[in-house]
Amino acid sequence: MTEEIIIAGFGGQGVLSMGKILAYSGIMQDQEVSWFPSYGPEMRGGTANVTVILSDERISSPVLNQFDTAIVLNQQSLDKFESKVKPGGMLLYDPNGIVNPPSRTDLKIFKIDATQLAAEKGQPKIFNMIVLGAFLKARPLVKMGNVKRGLEKSLPERHHKLIPINLEGLEIGEKEIVEVK
Repeated sequence: MTEEIIIAGFGGQGVLSMGKILAYSGIMQDQEVSWFPSYGPEMRGGTANVTVILSDERISSPVLNQFDTAIVLNQQSLDKFESKVKPGGMLLYDPNGIVNPPSRTDLKIFKIDATQLAAEKGQPKIFNMIVLGAFLKARPLVKMGNVKRGLEKSLPERHHKLIPINLEGLEIGEKEIVEVK
């Protein structure tokens, strides 16, 4: 099993953190992992994306032109990466700010209104965990116990008090994901 994933959005949405937590979770499952971030000099507000590869076999290169899954969190990312998902692949998006929703018919398309759900919870910082929970519901590549261990590894110890709210965000995403087609 090899899963090649692109996570893309604006800087500040937790794109790179989501990828790092997913990568650490794969490591906790003894998988081969690649985490390859890309972001502009603007950071917050600029575009950011991360490629994560989880595999049972050695990974030859972290550089990809096509993906099994795209998780897109803004219109620019949808415009850029929708065409790069392999036929039969999966696209997950947050509809907040999406003017032109995904249009491909050869993909499994899911949405999660993580922006609204995080706001309703009064916890905007769990936005990315809601998205990650939705993704892992649709593609259970790593076990939730390993995601918790991945959170512990990726968050500095001074932020471990935030792990329970992040785990709650994962649960919200699992419950609220919607299959579009």
